[in-house]
Amino acid sequence: MKLYYSPGSCSLSPHIAIHEAGLTAKTELVKVDLQSHTLENGDNYLDINPCGYVPALQLDSGEFLFEGPAIVQYIASLAPEKNLAPAADTFERAKLQQWLNFLSTELHKGLAPLFNPALSDDTKGVFIEGYSKRLTQLVESMGDSEYLVGDQFSVADIYLFVILSWHPYFEFDASPWPSLKAFQERIGSRPAVQEALKHEGLA
Repeated sequence: MKLYYSPGSCSLSPHIAIHEAGLTAKTELVKVDLQSHTLENGDNYLDINPCGYVPALQLDSGEFLFEGPAIVQYIASLAPEKNLAPAADTFERAKLQQWLNFLSTELHKGLAPLFNPALSDDTKGVFIEGYSKRLTQLVESMGDSEYLVGDQFSVADIYLFVILSWHPYFEFDASPWPSLKAFQERIGSRPAVQEALKHEGLA
């Protein structure tokens, strides 16, 4: 397989999942420059993914899979013994998909515009207010659980970890949600997470 990634971006989620699944020896990592949409060999990334964003996963068959939530579930399916996703056709799997959708549409998409330096302070404030409300809903839904899907670590936790890791870029104050700091430390201490972070120059 090949994982097309950009350091510190949302592609860090499937990168971590690959380490958690024990598939690093079977996966080639291909770095993408998101500004120029080029690969390190000069090829045009838009020929691979016309949308221009990462991640993209190329299978050994040559087929491509796009969108992080789909990719991490596929990676989990390649190593079922690692329990990175509940079994298919179960309520717990539906809950995982619920969380992946929430993270993608409510948190990721709510925070991503802040990477745009052209945004005015007022506009940034609107996005931060909306994002903060969703964080509160997230924390309330999690309650005392250590993970998003019951008591089992999953690819949804990896995705949330990556989103929360963007807070320093915006000087976002997450102190009103102390449980998220504990969550971030708990997930960040996992060996597979540390390995992926080191490979991307983030640790």
